[in-house]
Amino acid sequence: MSSKPKARIEPYTHPAAGWGALKYVAINLLKERVAGGNYRTLFRQNQPDGFDCPGCAWPDREHASTFEFCENGVKAVAAEATSKRVTPAFLARHTVEALMKQTDYELEQHGRLTDPVVYDPSSDTYRAIAWDEAFALIGSHLRALPDADRAAFYTSGRASNEAAFLYQLFARVYGTNNFPDCSNMCHEATSRGMPLTVGVGKGTVTLDDFEHADTILIFGQNPATNHPRMLGELRECARRGATLVSINPLRERGLERFTSPQHPMEMLTMSSTQICSVFVQPRIGGDYALIKGVAKRVVELDDEAVAAGRPRVLDTGFIAAHTTGFEAFAADLRAEPWGVIERESGVPREDIEGLALIYARGQRVICTWGMGLTQHKHSVQTIQMLTNLMMLRGNIGREGAGLCPVRGHSNVQGNRTVGIEEKPAAAFLDKLGEVFAFSPPRHHGYDVVETIAAMLAGKVKVFVGLGGNFAAATPDTPRTWDALRSCDLTVHIATKLNRSHLVHGKAALILPTLGRTEIDMQNGVAQGVTVEDSVAMVHVSYGMNRPASPNLMSETAIVARMARATLGDALVPWLWYAEDYARIRDKIAAVVDGFEDYNARIAHPGGFHLRVAAREREWHTPSGKAVFLVNPLSADTPIARARAQHGERLMTLMTTRSHDQYNTTVYALDDRYRGVFGQRRVVFINRDDLALLGFAAGDWVDMTTVWDDGIARRADGFLLVEYDIPRGCIGAYYPETNPLVPLDSVADLCNTPTSKSIPVLLHRTAAPRAAG
Repeated sequence: MSSKPKARIEPYTHPAAGWGALKYVAINLLKERVAGGNYRTLFRQNQPDGFDCPGCAWPDREHASTFEFCENGVKAVAAEATSKRVTPAFLARHTVEALMKQTDYELEQHGRLTDPVVYDPSSDTYRAIAWDEAFALIGSHLRALPDADRAAFYTSGRASNEAAFLYQLFARVYGTNNFPDCSNMCHEATSRGMPLTVGVGKGTVTLDDFEHADTILIFGQNPATNHPRMLGELRECARRGATLVSINPLRERGLERFTSPQHPMEMLTMSSTQICSVFVQPRIGGDYALIKGVAKRVVELDDEAVAAGRPRVLDTGFIAAHTTGFEAFAADLRAEPWGVIERESGVPREDIEGLALIYARGQRVICTWGMGLTQHKHSVQTIQMLTNLMMLRGNIGREGAGLCPVRGHSNVQGNRTVGIEEKPAAAFLDKLGEVFAFSPPRHHGYDVVETIAAMLAGKVKVFVGLGGNFAAATPDTPRTWDALRSCDLTVHIATKLNRSHLVHGKAALILPTLGRTEIDMQNGVAQGVTVEDSVAMVHVSYGMNRPASPNLMSETAIVARMARATLGDALVPWLWYAEDYARIRDKIAAVVDGFEDYNARIAHPGGFHLRVAAREREWHTPSGKAVFLVNPLSADTPIARARAQHGERLMTLMTTRSHDQYNTTVYALDDRYRGVFGQRRVVFINRDDLALLGFAAGDWVDMTTVWDDGIARRADGFLLVEYDIPRGCIGAYYPETNPLVPLDSVADLCNTPTSKSIPVLLHRTAAPRAAG
């Protein structure tokens, strides 16, 4: 274990990426003790004959670049290619109680899991178990449940299409639609909001559209950390003169200046490219009002143009031919008071009008967004307002324009496409039942929040996790841990040790699996797996490294063996499918629209695009047209009610990632673009709020949540860091602040935890003995 780095706060003055990124690439490869032979892995990352990055879902240019990896992609690959190992002997030496005292970073640093293990309560350790014995234990627990809905099947967004499809088939043949998945905690507002306006829950652009866009509005995103390859695309847009605007409470370095490691002259001259020319910083949760304000001003500009006899600002041809509900929408915009918009957005009217002018002057506009828009109470309405704004000028379904939700994990969108969905469409179930000759369950299952509540209520007793880190990713940490510990059995399929393996049921299994970078041999033939990126491009991925242990199984093989141990082979020949993943793809093609000739089409370099109807101005809505929806601005929110009680001392907390982090995986203790080194328990706060609260930068605080359910929620020992963030707003990293997120603080219509808008109070405390 490496020594703990010295904690410090130190402004970072360099551009994003550049030499700093290369330095940290080298540090991570050395820290993970990656064997020299595995360095070649990097040059097969995101290539036609290589593997898809196990990190983010940003698309690649036909997988044809000779240099298609980024700093955080290297961290993900190095974490898989590490030579460090978590063996049964290691687990025998460390009790669960002792491991629980380690940080998430320390757990990550132990390395790859090598063998299946089962929890031994007599010693409080995990011990080795044979694969067949592990599957028999799972099967016996599942068969013993009186009702299939007493089991829940969680999915991480890293699982391949093949593993995810077989997994959902297993659970549905078993009899449940309980599919909590990481989508429930991130882009669920996108998946539920967009179908009601444009008929599809996916982006309407391809990567080629970025070559033609003249305006890009970037909402609630930090690409330099969360999907760094996106910066290369934004760099090209900026250099050819497109206008790029960042709309985010935090002014992020990666959207200010970027030095591209793929361009030698920029590296050698120590120069950089300005990415965004305009920065708009709404208060946390203020995007909905801001977007409505922009839409209002666009309609006002059109009204002024009509009155003056000038060309229209609205695309009246698009509105007439392709939409419904415009008149009611426009009337609602005209009636919305500017004072309310300014107050709720936290943005002055002149800045909103300036943003509206940028949008109105753009002829080809792309809107991108991340979880800055999706983890709020009114997140679905926000996504719908954004789609309506784009419809005003026909910016959907034409070259260089459209909607671009940027997904997090590499195949989170693909998982949903192939059936990981607790609220499945009837047409999907009809086809699944027809192809596999059974009657799938029709009632809706549990999402993430509902699964936690069901476990707490004793309604779910078996939890199976296909990847991920459920205990760390979820809200209301103490209650989630109580929920997991109440289970009769928890099963986790994973590559490395994480917190969820230590917060276990009465019986518990950890099943080690191959990583995306590793050769997956079935019956002597190397298998490829497929994934879908943020622009609905499906492509195949082949690992190239030797497996970390000869006792690993692929996710697909593990799912097949769990299913066989539970259900037998009478209905589905599970192991036959696991012998050749092309057989699974043939069944996906038979069940899911758009996958016709699946195996043939992935043989094309770069794969193929799934058809997105709205991209072609075909609207899968009841009216057959895109829909303008009227959504009022509501000041009656948990934040507003808490502020009425506590005044200006009430802060709105947004949880966020550090730069050395991917989802719940903590690679190191730095967040260099924000000037944080060697520590994670920090709170970013406006200097005026420091003065108001009687604090100074460098003081230490505890945080408590203001909520009305009588449950005390707190997170202790955080260092105050002065930062450029709107008044009344603070930011801090998760999972450290997940204990502050109430389980029932969820978004309307999609049930996503509102991790970006939590009402909290700060309390002075002494510096902890061991900060970080």
